[in-house]
Amino acid sequence: MAKIATDRTTIDLFAAEKRPGRPKTNPLPREEQLRLNKRNQIRRDKTKGLKRIECKVSEQLYQQLDTKAQALQLTRSALIEQLLAEALAK
Repeated sequence: MAKIATDRTTIDLFAAEKRPGRPKTNPLPREEQLRLNKRNQIRRDKTKGLKRIECKVSEQLYQQLDTKAQALQLTRSALIEQLLAEALAK
């Protein structure tokens, strides 16, 4: 039987050949994996009743939020949600 370079089903013929990187675990290309993961994240958020809010802040405010969140052992998102709820309750 001849050895064909594209035939990877007969592993014993290619045992000595080293292939770079870790083995492929997902048949989809990376771009498609990212798209699918994002879609699944949106579905999970939707079932939890979460809505996305996006805003731009200065670097200084961002650092303050980050520092405060780390001190309280919260995520930035959770801290912002807490601060907004407190502001609206007043």
